Amino acid sequence: MRKKVDRKDVAAELWPGVSLGLLQALHLVTRDGDLNADARRKVKQIRHLLGLLAPAFDDALARHKDPVIVDCGAGKSALGFVAYETVLAPAGRGTMWSIESRPELVAAAEERARALGHARMRFVSGDIATAAVPERVHVVTALHACDTATDDALVLAIDRGADHVAVVPCCQAEVARQLADHKPADPAAAALCAHPWHRRELGSHLTNVVRALALEARGYQVTVTELAGWEHSLKNELILGRRVQRFDRAAQARLDAVLDRFGVRPALIRALDARPIAS
Repeated sequence: MRKKVDRKDVAAELWPGVSLGLLQALHLVTRDGDLNADARRKVKQIRHLLGLLAPAFDDALARHKDPVIVDCGAGKSALGFVAYETVLAPAGRGTMWSIESRPELVAAAEERARALGHARMRFVSGDIATAAVPERVHVVTALHACDTATDDALVLAIDRGADHVAVVPCCQAEVARQLADHKPADPAAAALCAHPWHRRELGSHLTNVVRALALEARGYQVTVTELAGWEHSLKNELILGRRVQRFDRAAQARLDAVLDRFGVRPALIRALDARPIAS
């Protein structure tokens, strides 16, 4: 049996400043103020992620007159809406952009924003790689963008000079396929991916190691941490990056060593190869 809670308690549980109307529009609570177990898990993830992103939002607001935040693979744009209501709306400035490939979700989000009066929210239908967002952005997020969509979000952040980037990768099969098609020349590395199960797990881990190193090479200070408890999601790794310099040659050397050792060339690396840093 689902537990009934007071409507004000429900709104406060998600995040102070989030409207009950938004919670209901996102189907996190019913009209009667009912919050089920699945919604509670989603609530915890969003709340924890926004807490980890607070320094990035504060920095963007402190240093830029009209900061641009881009959420990639936005789905129903829950993260974008909550960030708007708790960060941008109180500040009275800044724009939230959401990119989503499914046009029906974009149309629904646009209608929701109109109904809630969120005038500084923008929604783009299509691929992250070709999305028409501003040339300069300040914070880029991607919560559970599948497979190489996370790489597209990282490339967008790097291309548009984002000061901060935060991604929680979802399923990622590309590197596992590469390990199967072209086994590493090094016997020790080859042994790590000899079995399909190990190859899948190693491929997932290796993908995120490469992502972190690629961000470091492009001048980001990177933190890798847990988003929420494992009881909430198995896709639980959060990669946070803060731009501190233009390029890090030592990080690039470490990245090259990993790529050479395992003989892989993920989508992120192929994209960055086409965007070389001038000497």
